[in-house]
Amino acid sequence: MKKNRIHIIGGGNLGAAIAIGLSKFSPDSEITITRRNIQPIQFLEKQNIRVSADNTLEINKADIIILTIKPYQVETVFKEILPLVKNKIIASAVSGLSIDTLEERTCRESSIVRIMPNIAAQFGASATCVSYSENNHEAGQKIFGLFSLLGTALVIEEKLMDGATILGACGTAYALRYIRAAMQAGIEIGFDAQTALAIASQTVKGAAQMSLEEKVHPEQLIDRVTTPQGCTIVGLNEMEHQGFSSSLIKGIKTSFDKINKK
Repeated sequence: MKKNRIHIIGGGNLGAAIAIGLSKFSPDSEITITRRNIQPIQFLEKQNIRVSADNTLEINKADIIILTIKPYQVETVFKEILPLVKNKIIASAVSGLSIDTLEERTCRESSIVRIMPNIAAQFGASATCVSYSENNHEAGQKIFGLFSLLGTALVIEEKLMDGATILGACGTAYALRYIRAAMQAGIEIGFDAQTALAIASQTVKGAAQMSLEEKVHPEQLIDRVTTPQGCTIVGLNEMEHQGFSSSLIKGIKTSFDKINKK
């Protein structure tokens, strides 16, 4: 089987997480990751990932180019790489940059796929959304298959990509904030910090696993742990009284409004 030669441009948290995930779960891939200041990502070399400050390093040999850069960096990066890349698959995790715009900037000489993974990719636990036009179906399916190795991958309409950024990428921070709060509460009721963190984290992992595998409405799973006059239901009712669900919904919608103003 032919190896995937993958060139990741942008060695920030997301780019590094994807590189680590691919090194673990797609070990036949040859991975290069670039960043202007390579010092923060030099540790990746120990995982057989090539690190460089040169965005163009053997990029002509790559099959797949993954962009994990900021929108304001796109113009500079394209000036560097476009003379060297044709007939490649370019998977863009750049928020707000449409497929049409990417196709225009690349003179339609490469296959464009939009992706929105999250930093859990390094553990094979990302929720990655993938979008592509029908004329790039083969390339889109290849990227879908690649990111399926790094967790859950879903093909969505491009118009939902901003929402995917909020729900799947920003959502990592929202879930971690719940874990932090649960940990703090655990300390209040008598646990040491590490034990409280372990219980809270594993409980969230278990709840997520049930939801993913059983594919039923969360309320059906909640019903299994709420008994009449029990301690679970009074806790849930107090959380709702304090605005738990509405605060979370408002937070997600506020983040969505912010991304749409860029």
